[in-house]
Amino acid sequence: MPMNLSPAHRVFAGFAIYSFAMGNIFPRLADVQAGMGVTTAALGLGLIGAPIGTLFALTFATPHLERWGFGRILPPALPVLATLYALAVHASSPLVLFLLLLPAGVVIGCIEMMLNAEADRTEQLIGRRIMNRSHAFWSIGFFSAGIFGAQVASFGLSPQLHLALVVPLVTGASFLALRDYQPSPARSGVAGGDVPHFAAPTAAILLLVVVTIPAMLLEGASMDWSAIYMRDAFGADPFWQGIAVASFAMAQGGMRFFADGVVERTSPASLARVLFLSLLVGCVIVVTSPWPLLSLAGFAAMGFGTSAIFPLAMSAAARRTDRSSALNIAALAQFAFLLFLLGPPLLGFVAHAWGIRTAFGISLPLIAVSLLTAGALAVGICLIGHRLKQRTGGTSVTKTGRRCGGLSPQRSGSGSAGRRWSGRWTGPRGRRFQGP
Repeated sequence: MPMNLSPAHRVFAGFAIYSFAMGNIFPRLADVQAGMGVTTAALGLGLIGAPIGTLFALTFATPHLERWGFGRILPPALPVLATLYALAVHASSPLVLFLLLLPAGVVIGCIEMMLNAEADRTEQLIGRRIMNRSHAFWSIGFFSAGIFGAQVASFGLSPQLHLALVVPLVTGASFLALRDYQPSPARSGVAGGDVPHFAAPTAAILLLVVVTIPAMLLEGASMDWSAIYMRDAFGADPFWQGIAVASFAMAQGGMRFFADGVVERTSPASLARVLFLSLLVGCVIVVTSPWPLLSLAGFAAMGFGTSAIFPLAMSAAARRTDRSSALNIAALAQFAFLLFLLGPPLLGFVAHAWGIRTAFGISLPLIAVSLLTAGALAVGICLIGHRLKQRTGGTSVTKTGRRCGGLSPQRSGSGSAGRRWSGRWTGPRGRRFQGP
């Protein structure tokens, strides 16, 4: 019998089921590589299939999804994704893996757009923000996939049987949570307008790209290569390979639950520096650690460090006045998204030539640069999707008294306290961030 979930809980369930469906392959990549008998460089080329499919969907699928309706597509899309991954692990070569992951990537792109759009619309429907918590549930689902994958691997089950077991689990969860799913009405009062398929970045946007590079690169690298790192660096068994994936996701999801409140009490640049320091410490640990448990702590520190960097950068892009917010947002999202998707698979070449630790270590100078340029985030809103409490002239004042640059307010009530920013944008993995 389907579960009677509230709109917000339905969104949370969708994010968790989705990440569980896609996340189970990552704890088993070392076994997939061993089964094909190829190098990490060749495996990385095969993994590029999913990013290319996702990029295609995010670029071209939006009008079709709107026309066909989220209610028709989302519930079956989750089991389809699990099925496509179950087929992909049967690949006999990197080329076959690439071809099998292409359609999986297309489905990922479509699910990303639908879930993030639904989270955005549900916020307006219920009158409170749920976006960051939705992505926390994404991390929870990914954490669950890591734990489940580790446990299944400890029983000696092959990746093929493991991923086959995921299909009925995802199908049953989708039936229970989404069978009677009715999409929330579209957000009102948000200006539309066409955004080009490619938006050229300005110098200021390129600076924000520089700020986000290590977070995007290490998030993807931890997903793709943490299991193989544990195998190559320590000879860890498949159980501990899965725990490495789970450690990263657990820390990332935990921080996402509290990111809004932390920024509200500090500032975007201050939070970013703390996150980059955590990212730096975690990366140094992963590169130099002589013990498996210490490396797990390093992956957790990197998960914490990657949790909120990109939303803060998108806030800064949206606030710039040199051109439309839509163009600035699209320019940052497209460059960061390409890095997030294509960078980690290409690190396979680095791992093949110089070792898996070096594949993580090349991000260390990038983190140092981001620490020095984190002040670029100061032009962003004073918290991720933060509700503006007051407005004085062209300057916003949060309840902590910190000032931000001017926003174009939209009335949602009476008086200055009734104004709010309602911009929104789409980022890596199609994540959409917006005002409260």
